[in-house]
Amino acid sequence: MGTSADIGDVEVGDLVLLEERRQLAQISLVASENYSSPIIRRFEGSIFADKNAEGYPGNRCVAGCEYADQLERLAIERAKSAFSCEHANVQAMSATIANFAIMNELFQPSDGLMAMRLQDGGHLSHGAPFHASGRKFRWCFYGVSVIDEQLDYDEVRSIAIENRPAAIICGGSSYPRLIDYEKMYEIAQEIDALLWVDLAHTAGLVAGRAIPSPFPYADIVTTSTHKTLRGPRGGGLILCKQEMAEKIDRAIFPGLQGAPKMDLIAARAVLLAEVQTARFGEYARAVVRNAKALEGGLLEAGASLVSGGTSSHLLLLNLSKCNTTGREVELLLSEAQVIANKNPIPFDTLPPSKAGGLRIGSAALTTRGFDEAQFFELGILVGKVVMSIKSKEMIVDLMSFVERNTQGLPLFNQKWVA
Repeated sequence: MGTSADIGDVEVGDLVLLEERRQLAQISLVASENYSSPIIRRFEGSIFADKNAEGYPGNRCVAGCEYADQLERLAIERAKSAFSCEHANVQAMSATIANFAIMNELFQPSDGLMAMRLQDGGHLSHGAPFHASGRKFRWCFYGVSVIDEQLDYDEVRSIAIENRPAAIICGGSSYPRLIDYEKMYEIAQEIDALLWVDLAHTAGLVAGRAIPSPFPYADIVTTSTHKTLRGPRGGGLILCKQEMAEKIDRAIFPGLQGAPKMDLIAARAVLLAEVQTARFGEYARAVVRNAKALEGGLLEAGASLVSGGTSSHLLLLNLSKCNTTGREVELLLSEAQVIANKNPIPFDTLPPSKAGGLRIGSAALTTRGFDEAQFFELGILVGKVVMSIKSKEMIVDLMSFVERNTQGLPLFNQKWVA
């Protein structure tokens, strides 16, 4: 760790160093956060950051793109190999931008689209009324069963047949269970709809072969490049069948974006090689094991989990019987240097600003090197905070755990270096 003077701008430099110290001293249970490898970070902000490469390889709007073309083609080929797909677009600035670009290009406002209800685990870019997607297109929604808080595929089928959408979107931001892509494909086929998978949260688990892939069932897959994929933020990938390649590329440019950010494509190219290594496969499997260990500790402490647990990296605590809110728990955990986020739960009666749940995940701490025993102990301590919300003693115990387990610990553990 250097000084702010080393960075050149003291005011900005101080903030960078403070953020670095914060991340090192705290532990992140935010399911959408992770730490990219040092080699990936070296390519962000590289000389490619200043290159305008509007267009696509071999068909740019400006000259001087011979190396940018080679770089983007390399990233595309690595994406296709990592996910066993036919075509890849690596230019989207985020998965949310990718989602809206696809909607804009492939569908008319009168077309029906179908997605998981936001409160049940969906994503805001899947038709939330306050998002551009919700304002422009006609939506119907499916959700989880009141019995087990998991998807009921018979109900999904019934909603699809009744509404006959042009596309079914599956995947979201707070659904802790795996989605049966084959069943969703069968439903989509029955109504002649496209199957679109938003893989943003579990892309790394798919690339690492820790959970099943949406291919060959999905027509389109979108994903961010961080979260379990463990790459740089500010990037999106679109993966699709070859027959859709031209429309998908046109959706991004010139449909919605201008020039891509080539330094981020360089970082993505490195990421897409990294996720194909045996070491990353070990990491992906460890993320799933650690999430189960975290689940075990939480249940041991008496906490309640939406759907009863997890099948991925993500867990959602149900706080409805704890006389507290997600907002209150989020703030209490922050006192103990544990970072998480409030989150609505299925059938929530609280507003999103308070929320009846807390979303946590295992990806970032697995990158730091935490093992199953540490995750189990952490689960117990977090569970005790939740179950004894007014007890300061539980906060002290959790803070002590954080101090012991982060002392000298880097953000990216050496054991994951390929």
